[in-house]
Parts: sequence; structure tokens; C-alpha cells
Amino acid sequence: MSEGEKLIPINIEDEMKSAYIDYSMSVIVSRALPDVRDGLKPVHRRVLFGMHELGIRSNSAYKKSARIVGEVLGKYHPHGDSSVYDAMVRMAQDWSLRYLMVDGQGNFGSVDGDSPAAMRYTEARMRKISEDMLADIDKETVDFQLNFDDSLEEPKVLPTKVPTLLINGASGIAVGMATNMPPHNLSEVVDGTLAFIDNNDIEIDELMHHIKAPDFPTGGVIYGYEGVREAFKTGRGRIVMRAKANFEESNGREAIVVTEIPYQVNKAEMIKKTADLVNDKKIEGISTIRDESDRNGMRIVYELKRDAVPNVVMNMLFKYTQLQSSFSVNNIALVKGRPQMLNLKDLIYHFVEHRHEVVIRRAQYELRKAEERAHILEGLIIASDNIDEVIALIRSSKDGEEARTRLMERFKLSEIQARAIVEMRLRQLTGLEQDKLRAEYEEIMKTIAGLKELLASKELRMELIKTELNEIKEKYGDERRSVIEYSGGDVSIEDLIADEQVVVTISHAGYIKRTSLSEYKTQNRGGVGQKSAATRDQDFLEHLFVATNHQYLMFFTQKGKCFWMRVFEIPEGTKASKGRAIQNIINIEQDDKVKAFICTQDLKDEEYVNNHYVIMATKQGQVKKTPLEQYSRPRQNGINAITIKEDDELLEAKLTTGNSHVLIAVKSGKLVRFEESKTRPMGRTASGVRGITLADEKDEVIGMVAIDENDINDSQILVVTENGYGKRTKLMDEDGEDVYRVTNRGGKGVKTLNITDKTGALIAINNVTDEDDLMIINKSGLTIRMAVADLRVMGRATQGVRLINIKGNDSIAAVTKVLKEETEAQESDELESDEISDSTASPEGDI
Repeated sequence: MSEGEKLIPINIEDEMKSAYIDYSMSVIVSRALPDVRDGLKPVHRRVLFGMHELGIRSNSAYKKSARIVGEVLGKYHPHGDSSVYDAMVRMAQDWSLRYLMVDGQGNFGSVDGDSPAAMRYTEARMRKISEDMLADIDKETVDFQLNFDDSLEEPKVLPTKVPTLLINGASGIAVGMATNMPPHNLSEVVDGTLAFIDNNDIEIDELMHHIKAPDFPTGGVIYGYEGVREAFKTGRGRIVMRAKANFEESNGREAIVVTEIPYQVNKAEMIKKTADLVNDKKIEGISTIRDESDRNGMRIVYELKRDAVPNVVMNMLFKYTQLQSSFSVNNIALVKGRPQMLNLKDLIYHFVEHRHEVVIRRAQYELRKAEERAHILEGLIIASDNIDEVIALIRSSKDGEEARTRLMERFKLSEIQARAIVEMRLRQLTGLEQDKLRAEYEEIMKTIAGLKELLASKELRMELIKTELNEIKEKYGDERRSVIEYSGGDVSIEDLIADEQVVVTISHAGYIKRTSLSEYKTQNRGGVGQKSAATRDQDFLEHLFVATNHQYLMFFTQKGKCFWMRVFEIPEGTKASKGRAIQNIINIEQDDKVKAFICTQDLKDEEYVNNHYVIMATKQGQVKKTPLEQYSRPRQNGINAITIKEDDELLEAKLTTGNSHVLIAVKSGKLVRFEESKTRPMGRTASGVRGITLADEKDEVIGMVAIDENDINDSQILVVTENGYGKRTKLMDEDGEDVYRVTNRGGKGVKTLNITDKTGALIAINNVTDEDDLMIINKSGLTIRMAVADLRVMGRATQGVRLINIKGNDSIAAVTKVLKEETEAQESDELESDEISDSTASPEGDI
């Protein structure tokens, strides 16, 4: 051991504690966490300041990245060159930052995770927004500190005019803590900040009217709002992000096309992992994945197999791939050098406080400079007023020092004024220059007065901050990129959708759509009808009914399965559009077909579901009653509603209260009526009991009506044949006798309409009143709307009257009814058969 040295024993635990605390504090304060005021970490601040010192403005030439990195590394940032270059690269990537701070030229990487080119190949310069972050830095607006070797000074914080932390966010892992702050839209942030300045007691809920949610550079969909609200209020929250996708059809196949992906997702990696999942059969239904992205934008195409259901595949992609990912908000930033969790209002408050301090310090600096200049101008004006004497005094002086001293004594000037006079150029002796001096002095006195007024009034300072913020918004504000899908979370989508009446139509080939009821017109009996839907080849509209947007729609298929959705989830279309295949909306088997529909109110209402039943009828005459409660928890792949026997299929399903009379009609013109209470409730998997006995092998059930026993006296039955004949019959005649007698279920029934070759087979049965309108669709797609009141009530066994003129080989496909409101239908018997009445009904729907 050298002379004079000695060993000091130290407990290793104590040494490790103190060394680790020093290290962790260094990482927290000067590496990983952003400052709440300018939103930057030290490395970003040093990159921008280094570029500022090099004079690389947004309007100057690009400089080699290596030159910038060298400047920052050698003067301010004593770490690896890759740490500086990586930070600078990220500031130039439009998929990483919402508002870019660096303008890069060359290969700066890609959203696929490709590395940027080496710093010797790329060039960079500042962006305009970065200049506004450094604006007024030379006016003593912020504190400076010595750099790592005490040879230079660097700013502790930038005097930014831009709320950088909110608009670009930040992420970093320190020791024992981390930060993850999402980016926001500049226009929204400025609006929120202005609202805060106007009212410091503003609630976060009110701020959220301005700053609606984060706004990610890659766009996408923010799915659900609960996480956003939580993050804004507490500083922590989980925001679910989804890709923006839509369905397209090409070469007869459906495809899912993704145009925007969630923030911080590596596109190439995501596609590779999806392909692996498809190969491992974790995700079914995708045949090929193509990345068709180019300079015009992102486009990832998932081509589907022919039997795939797009909605199901889409949900699988959301579940198993990064097409849905989450952003865990953790708003930790340095406040006066200490890490702190901050909510939305805190972030705005600290930014406004910082701006306020910058404005004060800038005003003080400008005031000092103005007063110094005014002081010199006063001296110059005195000299110009006594110019001959001043010149003589200077000429007779031995040297400059003596001239200054004599000037100070003679005209009572300060040393600064005397020095300015001695150093004055000869051209300033001209009359014009002397006038300029006085004009400048007057101008500078006005400036001084204005600055003093600003420093004396907080209101004026706040107005100035607001003005500057509005300028920033004007310069850099843009539309938000991320769409907010409120329905994905707790906010009910019903709040966003009007509960209006719609007509839901389903074609024979299974195309469904909803159309506003107001698109349909009323027409007198016997008209030819108006064109309704452009159906596909050999397709025709088979089902039509009226519902409201907020109702629940239950689909019952011929194989006896039940599916469930909301009416507003059905794709909207015009009266003439084809609609969308049901297979693309619900996960129905290829060889299955939807046969019946029930519209219900809220299926989560226990009292409602326990007091209602579903009655079903099959083509072969089976009936079954099941409590609605058993259908209130449907699954993605449907649930079994009834067990269907071989050679049979489900035909009808009706919602009842348990006290109905059930009427089942068959093709041959017979009808059976029995009380619902005679059929006991069964489970979902039961196959039911016999409801009607068919006349022969060719006979089949064509419909079922369920009428509440309280409505029996007023009820009328409307039956329609395929050739356009129909009639209205009362369930009970004037004497109170049953027209259709109540029998036990399972009988052959009584005649309901006299079937002949002219009428064709029975095709539809409905219960109607005088208040109803009829809507009839034939297989060619024509619709006619007529008032039930136009049809007289007839006996049970008659042939009926012609409802609609059938042309050629056409025939009726479906008949439904709608409740009529106050309509002013023209009652003109001379109406041409192809003329439509001007009156438009706006009826209440009734299923």
C-alpha cells in the first residue's frame, strides 16, 4: 500500500444501498422520465438544443445525423451514440410520434420494425413545431445548468409554447417505476387548456368535452371509453385499441381489409404471428394474408375461405392477434424533480404554470433590454442636441478614457451613455439619423410601458398565453386520427342510435337489411305495386317485418338453432339495395336457413323473460312452448332452440304471455285452434308435441298465429294464397260464436279458405285489425301496401278477393302487417293500377 493511503472498512450492504439509490435517482431524474413542463426527457431536450446551437432550423439545409449526434454527444449527453441516434430517429417517425419534432431525410425505419440506416447515411433538421418548443430560449426564460464536464451550459427545461407531454406522450422504464403516456390531438389539447385558463376549477368531466380521448399516430379505433375516463381522472387506465377494418368482396370471396393498426404494433411481426395461428388451426377461415401496403397507406388483406363467416373471423383476429391491443396509461412525470402520478387536469395545470413563468421571465428580460436601450438613446439624443460641443470635447481629449470622463461630467451622463457617444459613427450626425433616434426612443418607451403593464397584470399574461396557444393550434392543429367506439365499453350504444321504426327484410337466399319505414308508401287495393329490392338471380324477398332499432332480434333457423342480435346491428340499406348475407352477421351453418324471428324487449329484465314464452311450430305440425328465460343468454355460435326430427324443419316462432290461443294453418287450407295453456312448457332441447295433423304427404304447415285471450273478441284472421287472393275472417262472429272452434291440439282442423286452382295454395296467415296496413311482397320483388280496412270481413269457407294483380308466373312470397297511424290515403277508385298514392303512412310496427 502506498505511503499516506489507508483502508476504510465499509459494510457492503450500506455501500450497495447508497450506490443503488444514487444510480436509481440518476435514472429517474435524468434519463427515463419526462419533465411535466416541456414533456421531454434529457436526451430529447439535448438533441433539440444541439440542433438549435448548430443552427439547423426547419428552413435551413439538412445536416448529417452523425454531425448532430456528435454535437450532442460531445457537449451534453455523455452516453452511447446509439442512445442519441435512436432518440432522434424516433422523433422523426410518423408512426411513433403524433407530432414529429425532427424532419428526417433518408431511411428512418418502418412500421414493420425495420432498422433505420446508420447515422452516417441519414440527414435531419428541426421541424417548425420544435422551433416553437425552443422559442425565446435566449431570453433568459429558463434556467441553465452546467454540462457533464462543467465547460458549457445546457437548459434544464425548454420554454415550449407547445403542450408536448400531452400531444406526444412519453414512455420510459426507470428504477422501481415506469411511465407510459398516450399522445393526444393538439387542437383538442389547446381547447382543453384554454377552458382550464378560463376556469381553473373546471372538472375533469368538463375537460373531457374538449379532450375526448388519446389520439394515436397510427389511427385505429379506441374500443370502449371506461379506460379513457379512468386514465383522465386518475392517471392510470387501460385503453383498448383496435385496428380499423372493413369487409370487401373480391372474386366472389369475402375479405377483411385492415387500413390502420393499433399504436406501437409491429405490422410485419403481427402478420407473421397471425399466419402461424392460421397454420396451427387456432384461427379458422383465412385462406391467405397479403400485405398490400404502399406509399399511399396501409392495407393488410385477410382473404377468407368460402364457408367462413367474416364477423366470426374478425372477432377471432381481435381475440388472438394484435389487431386488438391495449395501451396501459401510467402518467408519471417529474414535477420539480420528483416523480408524480398526474391526471389530465394536473398535466394541463403544470403546463400553464410553466408557460406563465416563461411569459414573466421573457417580459422581464425584454423590459431590461428595452430600458438599457432607452438609457443609451437618452444619451445619444443629448449628444445630438449638443453635437458641436460634443465633437469639440472629444477632439480636445487625449484619449477615449478622458473623452468619456469629460462627457460624463459635462452632460451628467452614465459611463454606458458616454461610451455609446464616443463610439458613435459620423453618419449618425445627419439630421435623418437624429430623427430616427427620437422615433426609436418613443417606440421603445411604448414597449416599456406595455411590458410593465403585462408584468403588473396576471389577466393580461393569461390572455397572452391564450393568444399564443391559439397560434399554435392554427399552425399545427389537425383532425383526430383515432376513432372512438363508445359502444365497446360502458357507454350504451342506444344513446347514440335513434329508436326509430325500421322495416327488416330477408330474402330467400338469406340477405338481410333494415330500412326506415318512411321509405314505403300506401297504395289502394288492386295496384301492381312498386319496386322494392334488387334481389340477386333467382332470389326473392321472403320475410318482411317491422321493428324498432332498440329491440332485440332472435333468429330461429330451420335446424332449430337460435341466434341473437340487436336490430340496430343489422346493416342499413335503401329499399332497393340487396342487403347483407345473414351468414356474415351471425355464425350460421352453411346448409341452415333462418325461418323465424322474434323481437323482444330487454332480455336482461328478469320479470320480462320469466313471464314470456316462445311457441314454435314445424313444417310437419309439431309445436313446442319454452320460457323466454331459456333464450336470454345466447352464445356466439347459437344455442339449440328445439330438436328437429328428420325430414322436418322449424317454420315459426312466436312470443306469448302464456295465455294465448294458437292457430296453425296448412297449405291445403285447413286451420286448427287450441289454447296455449294445453301445451306444457318444455326445455330448449325438447322436440315438442303434435299441433296439427296434415292432410297428406304434400301438405305442410304454412304459418302460425298466437292471439292473447284478452284480444279474441276483436281479432280477425287474414289468410292469403300464392296467386294473390285473400280474405279477412273474424275469430268470433256477432253472436259470440267461435268461427274457428277451439279444439285440442293435434286435430286436422277446419277449412279457412276455399282452395282452388285459381287461388293457389295457402301461403300466409296473419291476425289483423282495421287499424293495420298490409305489406305484400311477391317473388319478383314488388311490394304493395294497402289498408286492411279495404278488405271486407267474409265467412270461413269462402274463396276471398284478389289483393294484388299477379303478372305472368309471379306469385306472392310474403305478407306482413303494420299498424297505421293517422294517414290521409287517397280514396280514389279510378286510381291507375300502376299509380302510387301520394300519402305516406308512418305506422307503428307490430310483429
